[in-house]
Amino acid sequence: MGRTPGSLPLAERFGGSGVYALFYDGDYEPYAPLCSSDATHPIYVGKAVPPGARKGAVAPDELAPALHGRIQEHANSLEAAGNLSVADFACRYLVVVPLWITMAERFLIERYQPCWNVCIEGFGLHDPGKGRLGALRPWWDTLHPGRPWAARLQPRDQAEARARLRAFTAPGTTPGTP
Repeated sequence: MGRTPGSLPLAERFGGSGVYALFYDGDYEPYAPLCSSDATHPIYVGKAVPPGARKGAVAPDELAPALHGRIQEHANSLEAAGNLSVADFACRYLVVVPLWITMAERFLIERYQPCWNVCIEGFGLHDPGKGRLGALRPWWDTLHPGRPWAARLQPRDQAEARARLRAFTAPGTTPGTP
């Protein structure tokens, strides 16, 4: 969190895997309590593991741009959302030895309780494919329509999504604040 935040999309490509945090400072009214102009309270925390890590690859490619690629995927999701602007987001990231990535992500989520990790879930999802089209649309896509694949999933009630967000951001209830 001591690293200087950068704007999205990231300007330069880099190699490695690690953890990252996204920060919001825009004018989407429901997120007013979550704005972090100083990039200290993330709206989302994630990780990018080396290629093959999920299947136990013996020698991950440390130079593969997994972290950069993952952050770019998120910038694309923000650009697709009809009611958010990628320009309103900042990012802090850290290339980490693969052994520590999952633990670092878990620590950041537990410490900061980012809204898109614990309340409005689904931001980090990928297209579930044809076999899961009966699944419910993620809460994130319910509030921020625009990703083409999410439109194929079963809809959720936007009023319920907004109620979840209001409860999460009610004064005295925002987790992760010092």
